[in-house]
Amino acid sequence: VQLQASGGGLVQAGGSLRLSCAISGRTFMSYAMGWFRQAPGKEREVVARIDRSGGRTAYADSVKGRFTISRDNTKNMVILQMNSLKPEDTAVYHCAADSVIRGNHVYSVEQYDYLGQGTQVTVSS
Repeated sequence: VQLQASGGGLVQAGGSLRLSCAISGRTFMSYAMGWFRQAPGKEREVVARIDRSGGRTAYADSVKGRFTISRDNTKNMVILQMNSLKPEDTAVYHCAADSVIRGNHVYSVEQYDYLGQGTQVTVSS
């Protein structure tokens, strides 16, 4: 499984960005998907997770109400819509795939099987 995130960029505080993650392979629906981020000097943080069917989503408190995760199982893609961005959202964002069926939480990065290349998001104040 290969994951590639795109859609990052520079945006002013209060703005929006839409990140996409393309997943290779024919077993996309075998994985729950997540987005995590890493800022310089900080630990990785999973910010959103969506289950295999797309029916359940979970968010970190830091992004709840501002970010929305979705998936298109016909296109093997997962999307992170980010609104009301803040300077503290600045980080490299990655998508990740988890083959294990779990409860409705974001979980830690270590519990994901595959991690993708990231895309830089910079929010200016």
